[in-house]
Amino acid sequence: MGKPVDLLQGTLDMLILKAVSLGGLHGYGVLLRLGQLTGGRLQIQQGSLYPALYRLERKGLIASTWGESENKRKARFYTLTASGRKHLKAETALWNDFSSVVAGVLSAIPGES
Repeated sequence: MGKPVDLLQGTLDMLILKAVSLGGLHGYGVLLRLGQLTGGRLQIQQGSLYPALYRLERKGLIASTWGESENKRKARFYTLTASGRKHLKAETALWNDFSSVVAGVLSAIPGES
């Protein structure tokens, strides 16, 4: 397997929203789910994750409640809000369009335009 993928600026929020959209999670659970969804190719540091979670909550895209984690520790569990679902849908469409454009550029053959 190659080196872990570096996140492009601005994609972390979208990835967190997607992870949380699959079911409520505590912060560390978000890291685990993203690792699982990417086959371990994407590794997010906790120092990046938690500020992003707080930012998304301030924007009203996720909501949190206190609960107990699997190891009996107090933890905040995050769920996607209706506004978060709408935002995720819009960002996903933009990302898909952007990645299609980039793929087109990368597949260009010299001498053709």
